[in-house]
Amino acid sequence: MNRRPTLLAALALTATAALTLSACGSDDDSSTKDSDKIAGADTGSEKSSSPSPSASDSTGRPKITFPSDAKNVFEYEKTGDPAKDAALADSTLSVNSVDEAIFKGTTDTKALGFYNTEKALSGSITYVLGYIKKNHTWVGETRYFDYKVNLTGDSDAYVTYCSDESKSFIKEKKTGKVKNTPTTKDSYVLYNTKLKKNADGVWQTTDVASNRGSKACQP
Repeated sequence: MNRRPTLLAALALTATAALTLSACGSDDDSSTKDSDKIAGADTGSEKSSSPSPSASDSTGRPKITFPSDAKNVFEYEKTGDPAKDAALADSTLSVNSVDEAIFKGTTDTKALGFYNTEKALSGSITYVLGYIKKNHTWVGETRYFDYKVNLTGDSDAYVTYCSDESKSFIKEKKTGKVKNTPTTKDSYVLYNTKLKKNADGVWQTTDVASNRGSKACQP
C-alpha cells in the first residue's frame, strides 16, 4: 500500500550519472498521493529483518524512537568495506529520522538535521509538514531491501534501495482511522540517494530521488 505523499517528489538528485549501480529511476511522479512513503525506524545490519529504534552512542548520535504500531525493516548485507558499511547504516538512519519527525509531529527533532542536510533536509521538512498539516501519521511495517552502494572519493556515496509499503498505512491521528489501501505496483518504490561524510564522520543524506512503481522493485 502506498502510504504517504512522497517527500522525494520535491527533490532532484543532481548526480544521477553516478547512480549506475542498478536500473534506477529519477523523480517520483506521485507527489499528489496521500499515501506515498518515505522512511522509518531501525538500523540495518547483515541481512537484518528485525527493526529496532537507534540509540545514542559515544559519538553523540541522537536516539530515534518509534511508536509500537510502526516499524521499518532494513535488509542488506554488509560489504566488508568500512566506509560503505557506514554509509549504508547512516542511510537507514536518515530514513528513520524523517519518520520519527512524522510520529512526533514536529520538524524540530535532533535526528532530522543530524542525518540530513542540503536538499534532503529541506525536502524532508516539507514532507513532514505535509503530515502535520493533515494530522496524519502511519502504522504498520515498511521493508527496505536490494541495497547497493558506491563510493566516489573519501566522502561521497551513492546508495540505491527499494521499499515495500504493502504493509504500512496512513492513520488519522484525530479519529484513529487507518486507511487500508490495496497493494498495487505503486506500493513499491526505488530510491536513489546521495550522501556526504561530514567532519564528524556522519554520512549525511544530501539529495534523494525516487521512482514509485518501479519494475526493479516489484516482486
